[in-house]
Amino acid sequence: MSDASSIIRIATALIMNPHGKILLVRKAGTTTFMQAGGKLDAGETARQAVVRELKEELSLQIEAESIDHIGSFRAPAANEPGWDVVADCFYVPCSTEVSPEAEIEEVLWIDPLSPPDIELAPLTRDHILPLAQKRLRDGGGDRLA
Repeated sequence: MSDASSIIRIATALIMNPHGKILLVRKAGTTTFMQAGGKLDAGETARQAVVRELKEELSLQIEAESIDHIGSFRAPAANEPGWDVVADCFYVPCSTEVSPEAEIEEVLWIDPLSPPDIELAPLTRDHILPLAQKRLRDGGGDRLA
């Protein structure tokens, strides 16, 4: 297990549309799909960071009070070898169009119950996707919280 100096604190979102599909993003110059989100700025809470990141990366305007914290997870960082991410993840229902902005090159809506054969970040593959699958199978529909 990595020591504390090789941990990146991030806030991320499990964004789900009314059809039960989840949104994944791919950053420019990478091949890995993951949740939207990013690193916390100094003095910023995870909730504040995810609201800021979704606006920057997807032009998605959300109210901090409207999102639910669904867990904190640790996994190897997808694009920074030797580092782990510790992610606070929030459920974000979304019924509007999103568009890739900033460093995001591609967005992809996937069915978590039958995901396509794409490269997934460890956090997405090992924690977020199974969580979305379980919630949908348990009758959660498009509501995870």
